[in-house]
Amino acid sequence: MDNQNEERPGGRLPLSERPLWLNALLAFCVYVTFIYSPWDYFSKPVAEAEDVWLGYMFRGEAARLTEPIHFLLYLALTWGLWQMRPWMRFWGTAYMVQLTIAFAVWGILDERGHWLMAPASLVIWGLLTWAYWRAAVIFLPAEDRLPSG
Repeated sequence: MDNQNEERPGGRLPLSERPLWLNALLAFCVYVTFIYSPWDYFSKPVAEAEDVWLGYMFRGEAARLTEPIHFLLYLALTWGLWQMRPWMRFWGTAYMVQLTIAFAVWGILDERGHWLMAPASLVIWGLLTWAYWRAAVIFLPAEDRLPSG
């Protein structure tokens, strides 16, 4: 195992050695980056555009203006998770905290939401965010993951 870590460029863990939830998060980011965001941006008329930030729903032109920001964020998250970049521990956690808040607030503010969405999303996304933050060692460079001695 030690030699395998040393041979990996940038210390990237193979998918088979990552936690299942992290691979699911990577798959979600790939989907949003390469399928959902382009479809959402190019196929919906501006009048139907919707984009959520911290639980607040932007609609129409305001939503259309924020959609490229979401695309760039998910592109960075996808690349960072694929390469297991060390900066992903902090920035991935920060974005997941934003998602936790957004799902909870959206569940309360949006007419399609329900008040039960707030506690449910706080628990679900909160646990995922906590697990992500606790898994710090997987984002370290290979030489720092090696057992000492």
